[in-house]
Amino acid sequence: MSVTIDIAGLPAGRIRFAPSPLSELCMTLHALAQPAHHPGLASWTTATAAALDPCLADRLLEGEFMWRSSFSDIFMAFAGIPGGDGLPAATLAEELDVLDRMDDERFVMAALEHCWLALYNEGGGPSPLTDPRARTKALETAAARGPRQLDFSLRLLDDPASVRVWLRRLLEDCDEAFFAQTWRRMEPQQSADARHKTEVLRRKGLAATLREVSPALSVDAAATTITVDKMVHGSATATDPGIGPGLVFVPTNFGWPHLLVLHAPGWVPVVHYPIRSPELPEPGSVELLQRRMEALAHPMRMMLCRSLARASYTTSELATVHGITAPEVSRHLSALKKAGLLHTWRQGRYVQHQLDLKVVARIGSEFIEGILR
Repeated sequence: MSVTIDIAGLPAGRIRFAPSPLSELCMTLHALAQPAHHPGLASWTTATAAALDPCLADRLLEGEFMWRSSFSDIFMAFAGIPGGDGLPAATLAEELDVLDRMDDERFVMAALEHCWLALYNEGGGPSPLTDPRARTKALETAAARGPRQLDFSLRLLDDPASVRVWLRRLLEDCDEAFFAQTWRRMEPQQSADARHKTEVLRRKGLAATLREVSPALSVDAAATTITVDKMVHGSATATDPGIGPGLVFVPTNFGWPHLLVLHAPGWVPVVHYPIRSPELPEPGSVELLQRRMEALAHPMRMMLCRSLARASYTTSELATVHGITAPEVSRHLSALKKAGLLHTWRQGRYVQHQLDLKVVARIGSEFIEGILR
């Protein structure tokens, strides 16, 4: 599973790195709504939530679905304005001005992304603003998500202008309450990271740059397709003539473990990546995680692991202990080796095997990182 970005024919100068205050505001709101996703931010989320004005906290609940379990593309409005430069603005106020320039249909489709994600990502279908059947479908899906989503969707479809005013005022109040101070601390680091990645791209090329962004990113030998290792399928093009060529990488201090890819048709693709820090583990591939979980799920391999977790064994010793043939043991050990779960070494005439407990201990956190990425 992965998201691919077609960059065939994209000029190197259209691959750009830049911080986005509006995108980072979205991530701070997500961290407040889902603190369990971000244990490293516990002190910030606790202090910020405790200091929130109760009225503002209640207002945030009205639109929480736009940043709690998914991230609405309206927070990357710079990528959805045809004819624009496709880059984030320097300040939150400027980015909100960009959001104001987005036409109602595009704004509504992006805001209702939580209602009909599949249709939105396919880039087709009638607008719920003008098509009664599309409106009914959007409201039915919103109702299934809960009363707040239904209420918001009704307001948005009946009077998008007032909802846009409401949303801007809410985000401006968040800026005044906590985000402006947070952004003053984060912006210099994000700008420095963007400059560094731009220089790596100039000096070492795209493949080296992607490795610095995240091990979950890669590019093919022909440099025509970027692949993002995620537990979803999706595709985008960075050369859509309707929106203009471009690919934007946006750093975030609040994003880990999420690695977000905006890949909606008619939008400039955006990779929203967490700035790496020494204390953060390297993300494993989704394929390797699946292989490890499948290797451990087999009943006999679980029994073999019980022995291998306690001491090292040879193939013949395991066959004797568990009452199966040596070739059967070899096949099970091969599956565990391919999953990277064993230490294997030669001791005299014998080959010893032992379970790598550190790798096994990481599987739970790798699973969480994989599904949240």
